[in-house]
Amino acid sequence: QARLVESGGGSVQPGGSLTLSCVGSGFIISAYAMRWYRQAPGKEREMVADINSVGNRKNYMDSVKGRFTVSRDNRKNTMYLQMSSLKPEDTAVYYCAVPLYDYWGQGTQVTVSS
Repeated sequence: QARLVESGGGSVQPGGSLTLSCVGSGFIISAYAMRWYRQAPGKEREMVADINSVGNRKNYMDSVKGRFTVSRDNRKNTMYLQMSSLKPEDTAVYYCAVPLYDYWGQGTQVTVSS
């Protein structure tokens, strides 16, 4: 059974950094493009970043460009989201997904607050 599990969320002060991980099991992630999404309270889910299957094409939403970096290690069946210069508006539940098959993780909370 395909499964995605996110980890690495937490609470940080503005300007801080976090790295999220998304580990796949039950399937080989190297065949698929993957995405990070986030959803803040009362807001719609939005795509934060995506990465192609081999990791050489990446896209970001405008508000995180230059601050977030998506990467993947297919040997470890894992995708990452390095987040720096975090802002209060980055507070949300972050999800990883495989869009082709609509696989989703359970989400990990990121809270940016002083």
